Amino acid sequence: MTELRCRKTDTSEGATEEDGGQTEPEVQTTDAKEPVSTEEDEGSVSIGGDGGDKPQKDEGEVKEKDAQHKEEESKTPKSAVKRSKSSSASVFLQRLVRVFFGFLAAGACGILYAAYLSAYHDRKFWFSTRQELEREITFQGGSGVYYYYYKHMLTVPSFERGFYELTLDNWTVSGQTINAVERLSLYPELITSYIYRVTDSQDFVEPIYFYVGAVFGLQAVYVTALFVCSWVMSGTWVAGMLAVAWYVINRPDTTKVDFAIPLRDNWALPYFSCQVAALTGFLSNNISSATEQKMKKGPLVARVMKLFLHFHLVFTTAITFSYLVKKLIPVSENDFILKFLEVKFGLNTTTDFITNFLLCQESFQTPSQDLFLRLTQTSVLPFYLLVLTVCLLSTLQTIYRRLSGQPMKTNIRLEDGRIGEQPEVIYHVFHTLLFGGLTLLFDGMKYLWTPYVCMFTAFGVCSPDLWMTVFKWLKLKSIHPVVLSLILSTAVPTIIGFSLWREYCPRVLAELSDVPEFYNPDTVELISWIKSQAPVAAVFAGSPQLLGTVKLCSGSAVTSLPLYSDINLLRRTEDTYQVYAMRSAEDIYKILTSQKTNYVIIEDSICNELSLNKGCRIKDLLDISNGHVIHDKGEIYSFSKHGRFCHEIKMNYSPYTNYFTRVFWNRSYHVYKVNTVISFQY
Repeated sequence: MTELRCRKTDTSEGATEEDGGQTEPEVQTTDAKEPVSTEEDEGSVSIGGDGGDKPQKDEGEVKEKDAQHKEEESKTPKSAVKRSKSSSASVFLQRLVRVFFGFLAAGACGILYAAYLSAYHDRKFWFSTRQELEREITFQGGSGVYYYYYKHMLTVPSFERGFYELTLDNWTVSGQTINAVERLSLYPELITSYIYRVTDSQDFVEPIYFYVGAVFGLQAVYVTALFVCSWVMSGTWVAGMLAVAWYVINRPDTTKVDFAIPLRDNWALPYFSCQVAALTGFLSNNISSATEQKMKKGPLVARVMKLFLHFHLVFTTAITFSYLVKKLIPVSENDFILKFLEVKFGLNTTTDFITNFLLCQESFQTPSQDLFLRLTQTSVLPFYLLVLTVCLLSTLQTIYRRLSGQPMKTNIRLEDGRIGEQPEVIYHVFHTLLFGGLTLLFDGMKYLWTPYVCMFTAFGVCSPDLWMTVFKWLKLKSIHPVVLSLILSTAVPTIIGFSLWREYCPRVLAELSDVPEFYNPDTVELISWIKSQAPVAAVFAGSPQLLGTVKLCSGSAVTSLPLYSDINLLRRTEDTYQVYAMRSAEDIYKILTSQKTNYVIIEDSICNELSLNKGCRIKDLLDISNGHVIHDKGEIYSFSKHGRFCHEIKMNYSPYTNYFTRVFWNRSYHVYKVNTVISFQY
């Protein structure tokens, strides 16, 4: 009897090893039935044990039955494995098809957006009908200086030679040798020019179209990454399409590409969005399963895994914040950031021109109410506040549970209503809070925060987990919360999408036909004079924005560049701006000659500025910095024994004519040559 049981057990173990430990339902059903028959067999053996040769007969029957069971066990798991493999292959194929069409939709959205940008850009600037000079002038805001280096890299004999020349650039800023690659972050131009050269693109596309096309292509990547982020987090393509729709509708607050193509933001943000999309995919797809397998191996490994994830998220956020601060304000002076923030938050006042000049830039000012009004009109801000509130509260609940010692759930179901336990949600909650906080301080940060808002909001309204979390808090009983959350996650984005399509689609399409013609004849005339009349080695002084255009179109050396993250260039900009202050002709002459200036360009738009915000006019900032200000009963008056230079020099009388000679003028610009030989006339 004992021997028989041992044999039966060994047979079962052998079958288990043979079928590879399968756990399909069919195998479990078969195994569940086997013990019953075994007990019956053993019972018959015990009863028949009192007879003479009965045990031998029963033992033979048991062996026969064991053989039959063994044969059935060897056959049944194989069929179950086949069915399981077939089912797994079917599920994998379905998932592959979904992923394929999802990326197809994301790519289509990106391509359509790039095509729209190209058409809008061509209509706005009449780009295809302009001459090369007029096309280059369309690079506004001083951003054209970046395109100049791209052009330069295409004219040098070899890429290596051009790169070396840029690292020792002594023909851009007068009197200085700079590493232009590092100082101006010219890596996009280097990469683009290299691709243009090695692919022989000059045979079928002009350099300027290749450059503009590269920027628009990156914008397509940007939109695609936002689509993927929202899609991965919510599990539906609808979220991605809604994110793209909000991004396009709120384009004045999501991108600068409409009016300044070569800006660093237009190159950097697409790559940043790709990193965020990759991290989102990693957190959403791998963390749960990876955490579960570490948990199985032991508590020490689990703690190491959690510590690694927390460190990674904190490190990413810290690096992002550090990068943004460096891009916002100069860092070459140790105490400048502290003084800048003190004045920004009203803790101190200063007469320093650079600090006040930066604070007056739109990017560094506090955003106006118009920003939030525009986001509210497109419905993205109200839903964003809803999604952020739910996700933040759920995340705080998750943190409280961890601090209370509650075990961590590895498999989160929809009916659990715990959206704050999803790692990708936690990551994006703190990311959007960081970007939102910076946007409340600096208006320029909206170009990083607003696209994030579009993506995060689209994910939230399309996620059943978010609605299920709300219903869990409300303890909904009348209607099944799972069913209602699935309905709302489909109905709400459908209604939003339909309303956006109905109201904003005609407006977006109308932009392609109703844009005004952009033309700046005065600037074209100025640049044409410089290229035809000024010496090749001439050095020009003027506002940074204008000097960027002068450098781009003529290649002449300039006294400063439109780069606000370099304190040395800002100091030179302050010196150049003195032509709009109440300074003597001798003072201005000494400043300009110290910068090796040959020609100075005076702009009537700055000299005669009538802005309502008087405290931020260039001439007001200069008067405050120079001490030419009188405060009387709350009013501010400018006072100096000298008249304002930009006005006085136009009078053409001594001593101004002793130092400067007017050589060109039109409605917007007056160009004066800085005399090398001073002739005193009275």
